[in-house]
Amino acid sequence: MLMREVILENFMSYEYARIPLKSGLNVICGPNGSGKSTILLAISVALGQAYTERSKRLSDLVRWGEEGARVTVVFDNTLKKGGRPVPKFDVDYLRVSRYIRKDGNYWFEANFKVVNKSEVTSILKDFGINPENMLIIMHQHMMESFGMTTSGQRLLMVEEAIGLSEYRQHILEAQGKLSRVLSEEESVKNLLETAEETLAYWKEEYERYQRRRDLLRKRDFLERELIWARMIRQERIMESWRGKIGRKKGELANLIDEIGKTRESVNKLNTELDALRYEQRESFYSLLTLEKEKTENDVTAKIQGVTLSKVARLKEALQGGSVSASSSDVPLKGRSPKALHVLIGDLDDYVEELSSQVKLAEGRVNDLENKIAKTRTELAGLERKIFSVTEKYLDERVREGLLNYRKGAAEEELRELNRELRTAERELDQLKPSLERGGSRIETQRRPQEVSEEVKITSVQLASLGEVSKDVEKMYSKYLSLFNELKAKAAVVSENRERALREISERKKTWSRLLRSILNDVSVTYQEFLSRVEGRGYVRLTDAEDIETAGLEMFVGFKGAEPSMLDAYTQSGGERSTATMAFLLALQQHLKSPFRAVDEFDVHMDPRNREIISDMLLGEVRSLEDIQYVSITPGQIMGLVEDVHVITVQNVEGKSEVKVVVDA
Repeated sequence: MLMREVILENFMSYEYARIPLKSGLNVICGPNGSGKSTILLAISVALGQAYTERSKRLSDLVRWGEEGARVTVVFDNTLKKGGRPVPKFDVDYLRVSRYIRKDGNYWFEANFKVVNKSEVTSILKDFGINPENMLIIMHQHMMESFGMTTSGQRLLMVEEAIGLSEYRQHILEAQGKLSRVLSEEESVKNLLETAEETLAYWKEEYERYQRRRDLLRKRDFLERELIWARMIRQERIMESWRGKIGRKKGELANLIDEIGKTRESVNKLNTELDALRYEQRESFYSLLTLEKEKTENDVTAKIQGVTLSKVARLKEALQGGSVSASSSDVPLKGRSPKALHVLIGDLDDYVEELSSQVKLAEGRVNDLENKIAKTRTELAGLERKIFSVTEKYLDERVREGLLNYRKGAAEEELRELNRELRTAERELDQLKPSLERGGSRIETQRRPQEVSEEVKITSVQLASLGEVSKDVEKMYSKYLSLFNELKAKAAVVSENRERALREISERKKTWSRLLRSILNDVSVTYQEFLSRVEGRGYVRLTDAEDIETAGLEMFVGFKGAEPSMLDAYTQSGGERSTATMAFLLALQQHLKSPFRAVDEFDVHMDPRNREIISDMLLGEVRSLEDIQYVSITPGQIMGLVEDVHVITVQNVEGKSEVKVVVDA
């Protein structure tokens, strides 16, 4: 995008002037004080420059006696390759004007429409035009300033001029991003530490809350277990009593059964004993009868024996005739022998009968003695049986007594057990209302005392924990969520940091590679240009690894001197101007801006160097297409040169005027 015209209105020494510009080299010449440099200053101000060497305030640029000034630059915006340089404006010529008021106000217009400075800057930036960059527009006395510029500032100007500012900007943006990421990382780290501390507190509180909740649940369960333990214990007591009652009833039934059996045995033994006693009495009576009968028979036999003996003696006496009446019990008085004989015969019969009776009686006695012996044996056997049965009977009676005693005791125990059971049932009934708190049945084998002790221990543990806010779970969950979010964010930030570091590294490598490539080329061309004015030198990039400290150093030496760093003290003014112009010319092939300008580059040069530099300038401009170069010089034009647009400026009665325009 080339300038076609510059229009000055009430700007410094100009009342009104129109300065046409063409592509290629435009030379503005004229005597000192004629207003040559004002044209370049006006272009810079119109393009947005805020600071000027001649006046720190833009209001001081308004022509004396006027209230305001206007500077207009007309750009060529005709169609090229199917599009306009500035597509936003669908016109062939783009007019950018800046109005300056004495009161300090100013504003911009683009094709007579008010725009802000940023819009103007944005349009110019697309073409690499920055009026603040001395490598694009080098005003009067800036040759000296360039020599005193730091290497870092010089590098910044070069980057912007050759279109690498975006690379630096990308690096700075990446560094800014890294700085923000690091700041964010530090912030997240601090937040994470704070959150971790807070989380640790709430975790402890939450664990205490959980412990308390678990203990409450445990105590609630234990209290329910205690209720059921008491219930189960009471049920077991009742079962125990019922079991004892059952066993006691069984025992009592057995006792009753045994008593019945014993009573039957006693009755049986009693019956048997009665029978034995009866049999004994019968045997005894039989014995008595037998003994009586034996005695009777024995007496009878004895009596009969005595009688038989008497009869025998009587018979003998009768037979011997010696029987006296006194020796016989038989009356003999008045008896005849026959009668005696009959009597003796009767006596024989009687003796025989008596003998028979004696034998019979003796036989009976023997028989009775046997029977008596047998009866006595039987009686002895009966006595033994009676004794044995009596012992058994007594034993059974004793057993019956004991069994009855045990039965009584068992019945008393059973009554006591039933009383205990009823008491247990009442206690169980008293426990039943508490079952509502006991909930569903809990089967436990533990004793109530054991559970009660654990309830007490749990209550003590709860008391030691103290009260815990119900919101603790929500707070812990909140801070846990925050902590996890911060951890995740910290991981993301860490990843962003690594990504930013990689991005910076990659961008720095790209920036350094491109810059080194261009500066190496510039250094070669710079050396070539210096050689034409009997000099040598080079340019180099320093601290390329650190964009903050990176710089561009220029070295130069003339007439065989070793190259030294260009500064305000080592070289003379002419040498600095020559070296600076050599550098500017070496840079021309890489500049992005289509517009370039330099004011009085030759003021300190000797005629020979001025001529050589001028020829090199013209040669560089000719080698480039679609550029516009403005050179301001107070010197005389030593002849017209082809392809150079020459503008002559004069000051007439305090007003600068463009008097002569020469197209070579």
